[in-house]
Amino acid sequence: MTIAASAPRVSRRSFGFDPSKPILLLFAAILCVLIILPISWLAYYAFTDAKGAFTVNNFQRLVADAAFLDPLLTTFMLATLSAFICCAVAAPMGWLVSRTDMPLRRTVRLLVTASFVTPPFLGAIAWELLAAPNSGLLNQLFRELTGAAPDEHLLNIYSFSGLVFVISCYTFPYVFVLIANALDRTPGDLEDASAMLGAGAWYTARRITVPLALPAVVAGALVAFLQAMTLFGSPAILAMPAGFHTMTTKIWSLFQFPPKPELAAAASLPLLLLTVLLLRGQSMVLGRRGYSVVGGKNSEPRLVRLGRYRWLAIALAMIVLACPVFLPYFALLNATFSKVASHLVSVSNFTLQNLHFVFFELSATDLVLRNTFILGVLAATIGTMIALVISYVTARRAVTGHAVLGFLATAPIAIPGIVLGVGLFFSYTRPPFVLYGTLWILLIAYVTLAMPAAYQQMQSAFRAVHPELEDASRILGASRLRALWQITAPLLRTNVVAVWCFIFVGVIRELSAAIMLFTSQTKVLSVLIYDLNESGDLAAISVLGLCMLIITSLIVLLANKLTKLGGRPATAGI
Repeated sequence: MTIAASAPRVSRRSFGFDPSKPILLLFAAILCVLIILPISWLAYYAFTDAKGAFTVNNFQRLVADAAFLDPLLTTFMLATLSAFICCAVAAPMGWLVSRTDMPLRRTVRLLVTASFVTPPFLGAIAWELLAAPNSGLLNQLFRELTGAAPDEHLLNIYSFSGLVFVISCYTFPYVFVLIANALDRTPGDLEDASAMLGAGAWYTARRITVPLALPAVVAGALVAFLQAMTLFGSPAILAMPAGFHTMTTKIWSLFQFPPKPELAAAASLPLLLLTVLLLRGQSMVLGRRGYSVVGGKNSEPRLVRLGRYRWLAIALAMIVLACPVFLPYFALLNATFSKVASHLVSVSNFTLQNLHFVFFELSATDLVLRNTFILGVLAATIGTMIALVISYVTARRAVTGHAVLGFLATAPIAIPGIVLGVGLFFSYTRPPFVLYGTLWILLIAYVTLAMPAAYQQMQSAFRAVHPELEDASRILGASRLRALWQITAPLLRTNVVAVWCFIFVGVIRELSAAIMLFTSQTKVLSVLIYDLNESGDLAAISVLGLCMLIITSLIVLLANKLTKLGGRPATAGI
């Protein structure tokens, strides 16, 4: 026993200096720079005047001037209505998919995933093709069927109601997933007890199922409110042509000529604080445990038999999904192969010229695709590496202050993309780090925005791997980083690849931060699509949009498959 006990001590001495802690602290410093630096500069500019003196006049101007107050009220109304619509649509759909015998339930879930891969700004452009007052395909169909005058229209997407509709289309999937997952996890014991006591299916749903799912509904409403409040692309495409602003578009406009950076900073801080409060509220709601199950294995929920209403239910679900999926995708496909984007494709006007123009004549395409690919690969690689190390530190409590690192890793979730873009602009347009005009500033933005989701996924993966293998490696003399690299990381490789894929997709979709930081030489795919929309080249947008959808769909499917395969490592029970 003496010999066996002395072996580990000799092995550790022979290893010498352990560089793990300095390297881990270096990653912590990187995390602080990514998050604290832009927010600090944002606060500095918000409370200083043009001469650098402290002032609160910037906030007074925002409150007193209707040009700033109106966008704030518009944003609040927009977010409130969107949240209400999302809950009203997503809650019944989640119940139908999780608790009834509605046909094609898995197909409905898959189509909701398709809504996730569609960037909201691309969905807004697709609805321009469908519901523009004069040229929209649906309005043309309306005039043809009713014989209405050429200046009459059924839909006007360039309106407040049109903006609420489009944002709701691409926000309701978040609410649907929360509610459907909550219902999937809710055991069927209480519902079975209600049925045994003679209650009908609808009474049980109203008195048992709905109260159990209510926290998820409230959390979904907060998520929808937050998404609607912080979006830039859809309001920029639909609201500004209609003559009104939201907070995000107003912040962007303050950087146009003549720039007013101090007002942009002052307008960004309330948006940031409100986002933090909403996320805190969501965490409190989801953290509630109003009900607990005592006993053994929970029973599977008993599906509600819809009878003759089964096909009506699936028809209503498909009508809902037509808004974010079927109709927009049809509009993009039609514009891609039609000589005129606003005309239905037919034998006479079918063309491949749009594809040829985008890939062989449009000079910006090569640069944009190259920039997007480089940034996607670098951001996914760096972001995954940082998330891997930080989640290891927090899961294993490897350094003092690990809880602070966990907080910093999740903090960017409270930073809207447009606000982060403003903070990074202030941080890297002056010495010693003049990064504006380079891909580096976009890389920092993408890594920062991707960090919360990447960290949370990796931390969940670490919790599923027992630390005993790492402890054995440490006893034999390995450092923490060596144990992480040679023992733990291989066990989590499917999770690592899945996180890499999700970050890559996020880079392709991101517009809010990129629109604040790009230059002519650092333009990315999302910004090019936005610029082409301003010039009215809808055919080229459709080609690039379909390319974006194909790439992101393939990567999301790969990541989902890898996540399912790696959801429970083989060594989790060791």
